[in-house]
Amino acid sequence: MSASSVRLSLSPCISALRSSSSYAGSAPLRQFGFPAIFSTSGKRYHATRAEGTMDRVKNAVGQGIESVKLAVQDPDVHEAASRPGTSLGTKMEKGLEKGAELAETTAKKINPDIMTTLDGRPLGDNYNSISAGKQGPLLLTEDINLYEKNAALNRERVVPRVVHAKGVGAFGKFTVTNSDMAKYTEAKVFESGKSTEIFCRWSGVTAEHGNSDSVRDIRGFALKFYTEDGNWDLVGNNSPIFFFRDPVKFPDLVHSLMRDPRGLKSWVHRWDFWGLTPESVHQVLWLFGDRGIPKSYRYMNGYGVHAFSMINKDKERVWVKYHFHSQQEIKNLTSEEGIDLSGKDPDFFNKDMINAIRSGEYPKWKMHIQVMTEQQAEQLSHDPFDVTKVWSRHDFPLIEVGELEFNRVPESYFQDVEQAAFAPANIVPGLGFSPDRLLQGRLFAYRDAHNHRLGINGFQLPVNQPRCPIHTYHRDGAFRMDGNGGMGPHYEPNSFGGPQPDPKYADPAIPINVTGPGMRYENHYGKDDFMHAKAMWEMFEPDEQERVIANMARSMKEGTEAGVNSEPVPELIQQINLYNFARVDEDLGNKLAAALGLDLKSSMDVGRKTLEQLYSRQTAGTHKDLSPES
Repeated sequence: MSASSVRLSLSPCISALRSSSSYAGSAPLRQFGFPAIFSTSGKRYHATRAEGTMDRVKNAVGQGIESVKLAVQDPDVHEAASRPGTSLGTKMEKGLEKGAELAETTAKKINPDIMTTLDGRPLGDNYNSISAGKQGPLLLTEDINLYEKNAALNRERVVPRVVHAKGVGAFGKFTVTNSDMAKYTEAKVFESGKSTEIFCRWSGVTAEHGNSDSVRDIRGFALKFYTEDGNWDLVGNNSPIFFFRDPVKFPDLVHSLMRDPRGLKSWVHRWDFWGLTPESVHQVLWLFGDRGIPKSYRYMNGYGVHAFSMINKDKERVWVKYHFHSQQEIKNLTSEEGIDLSGKDPDFFNKDMINAIRSGEYPKWKMHIQVMTEQQAEQLSHDPFDVTKVWSRHDFPLIEVGELEFNRVPESYFQDVEQAAFAPANIVPGLGFSPDRLLQGRLFAYRDAHNHRLGINGFQLPVNQPRCPIHTYHRDGAFRMDGNGGMGPHYEPNSFGGPQPDPKYADPAIPINVTGPGMRYENHYGKDDFMHAKAMWEMFEPDEQERVIANMARSMKEGTEAGVNSEPVPELIQQINLYNFARVDEDLGNKLAAALGLDLKSSMDVGRKTLEQLYSRQTAGTHKDLSPES
């Protein structure tokens, strides 16, 4: 970049500053991507999120903006900016002008087209290693470029996700279409007509890097809303339910789904875990139905899965469930189509999303919620926070809230998709959690997982960074790059005007009546694990019921199904699962028994005896909740 082009790239910013009465909130500045990074507090000016701001400025005005960083640190600029009566606009104008001068000087010395090392040293040769003579050994300590390139390659990958490793992401916007949301929540993201920037990551639960997309699996549907009050993460799936209620079972589920000690995936381990966890029967039935293999991510729904809460300005709470309905229709693949596509185009789901957005076919989803009052929750015949069950749409109808549209694909998969971090614990004022046991476990587990993957400063990555100021007393940690709190106090309370909590953001108490000692409570006894699965089975059309039977029987009897090819499932495990499905529906039990070639009566006896023995062991040291649901 020439010296003249540097000044030219900065001139629109300087002109915008001159045309505005103040820096903060200036419309001319906003067109160049400037957020308000300065706020006043007495006579002090605090720079907030300066590093992220400079990234956006750089995108807006080109490489010359690097000089602004130098200018902000320049003593002359600081001296001029500290004079009494100097407006914020004038201060930034002086900074930009000084930056242009510095950039002109720098541009005369450095040509950015010349390849450099990470430290900025120009390279003269990137094709030949340094050796002691033509046939001699390499001089590794002298060849900094050789070392640097290999060191960078060896460290290009962060710790992968244990589940949901492979996925695709896109940026977009969420627009509210419901003008009556204020009666449920004071969250600003739901103000009538408001648009909010969002990011979504779609993924396969058991998908490893390099995995085929078109396998039978649950899909992740993780959303990040960049609201003015912070990031709100809604980390859901394409299924409205899950396998179990208690988070203590989550590691065991993951182990049964992923590779075994031999390094192989196995239907034996999956069916063994599912059969010995009868509450999973609803989710398993869904998984082996048509929606178990969507045609692509664009043709599936998304769900928040858990019950959450909304709080309005009067601090009144309601329980809600989130639904995201695809506007591209629902389309699925059969097992045979999924297997065929796996061989022809294993990355089809990712490619389909990327190509659709780049061609202007922006995928859309409608957001709906179901709403349940606290009084209705108390009167419900089953636990409304049981994630293995759904809420009746007849009793709790869907309410349209808004629309999600995705219109931009990340330029760097690694930066924005691989390093994206979602956590259900990330909420904003007006939204809250629920007593859902599995949700309670996820509130801790997801943040802990991303702290392990990315470090405690992973929130500074562009895709994870809130679009609002951050005021905390957290300090240090690897790769801290946001100023680290500067010279301000690093503890609270303090006497130096640091940020303080505001009681107006306190949530109302969650209505939980807790009695009894702290111990392990058996939370499965008396719960009906089959009524909702039966309702789903009866909703399936006859041809889908046939496919469900065929898919389950093939995976157990032959050990083959889209995504996994393993040894057949032992007869004992088949019998236990047959017992569970026969309890869902008699017709389902008879048809599955015939497909497996098993005698239903003897299988029922084996399954009942096995599970009774298991329950006896599992509940020996627990307090039983003896109040049945229905």
